[in-house]
Amino acid sequence: MRNSRMKSISILGTSSDAGKSWLNTAFCALMRRKGVKVAPFKAQNMSNNSFVTVEGGEIGRAQAVQAEACGLRPIAEMNPVLLKPSGDTTSQVVRLGAPGPHMKAQSFYEGIHPLWETVQETLEWWKSRCDLLLLEGAGSPVELNLMDRDIVNLMPIRYLDGKWLLACDIERGGVFAQATGTVKLMPEEDQSRGLGLVVNKFRGDPTLFDGAAEYFSKHVSTPYLGVLPMRYDLQPETEDGFTVESRISRSQSHKPLIAWVCYPRVSNTQDIQPWSLDEGVQARWVRSIDELEQASAIVLPGSKNTIADLQWLRDSGIADMVIRKAREGIPVVGICGGYQMLGERLLDPGGEAGRSGEVEGLSLLPIVTEFSKEKRLTQVQAIWGAENWNCYEIHMGHSRAICTLNALLKVKDGDGAREEGSQDRSVWGTYLHGLFENSCTRLALCEVAGISGYEVGVQDWWEHKQQTYSQMADLLEEHLDLEGVYRYVGM
Repeated sequence: MRNSRMKSISILGTSSDAGKSWLNTAFCALMRRKGVKVAPFKAQNMSNNSFVTVEGGEIGRAQAVQAEACGLRPIAEMNPVLLKPSGDTTSQVVRLGAPGPHMKAQSFYEGIHPLWETVQETLEWWKSRCDLLLLEGAGSPVELNLMDRDIVNLMPIRYLDGKWLLACDIERGGVFAQATGTVKLMPEEDQSRGLGLVVNKFRGDPTLFDGAAEYFSKHVSTPYLGVLPMRYDLQPETEDGFTVESRISRSQSHKPLIAWVCYPRVSNTQDIQPWSLDEGVQARWVRSIDELEQASAIVLPGSKNTIADLQWLRDSGIADMVIRKAREGIPVVGICGGYQMLGERLLDPGGEAGRSGEVEGLSLLPIVTEFSKEKRLTQVQAIWGAENWNCYEIHMGHSRAICTLNALLKVKDGDGAREEGSQDRSVWGTYLHGLFENSCTRLALCEVAGISGYEVGVQDWWEHKQQTYSQMADLLEEHLDLEGVYRYVGM
């Protein structure tokens, strides 16, 4: 289909984690199925889960996932402003894919107008490139102390003369107050743009929510579209990465554990997800030495503040546990920042990794890492034996071996093939995000760990994601009244 002008629908939420990313991804898949030329957009994202585009730009993982659901290649214009927290009040500002300075929150908001100009320019760019732009909001659209500087929620809707849907999180309780309060705190011109209310994450008997439309209609004019059940099996990715993976059923608790250490500034948490396809093993996040005691393998994932998170490992006692486990022959894998922690030393005189200084690493790999202002952002093809698949690198700092050391695998990029990562017996280190998206690496780790009864999933990761997007679209059609949405889009 082709409209005379681009339409836009923003997925807003009553709070953080109300299901905005999930709904946006599901609507991307649904509109693509309906033949709409659709694209995702988030004006400003705050997340350490980021993706590298083919051009070397950095965007939020959620927008990369939504692009996949649309059948599109992720590009920087899908997320023009990305904030990557490196401390409680400090974030690195990524603008149209290019990494910028670390800024305090106050300084960021004082300089918000140039960023809003970037958002406007990007929205203009999209007008000739799709029929429907699906925008994702952030947090709540009615934070009264921030509304005049909020470039991600209501301002883009007004700029595009678009509409909105509101995700309401019934899991938190008070869903009628959530929806009513959010809508009524909007200026009247924004209230009139509402296409519908969606109650999300319902568990239990849905007949208990019968009559919801009548209750909502007494307080707000926005139509009630329906209630979506909680489906733990249909979670492609979440903004913080822990919602699904941290829920381990009793039936899984006896299985050998691949323990992923969750430090305060952990990043790119999606690296754990392919393990969910397999049988005979559990992969989950851990935060204490007690949880690590029974681990069959340990993974140190990426970090937005490598040196500070390394200090946290020491303060928590986890560092000593990891070192002891490695000496006992338990496999330890470091990815990106976790790889840097495995080395002898980390040199960061300018504070490029979040905290300046020179510190000792865990000394499990004979490497030294030095940080600089340059950030490596690139997609590569990973090569492990006869297998190859797409991964990406996103890191500040260069690691070099201080003695002869075996590479973990090979990669191929625009400069040709080269060795990547390090391997010293059962300790692996790599800069590749997506290392475990091919089953060959998951199988190899389980073999090194001596895990018996492990079975690789029959479906590859890409097929699994595409099936998930399709089932998410099915869920929308099954449970929501979408007639008004379709009418607005022009279907």
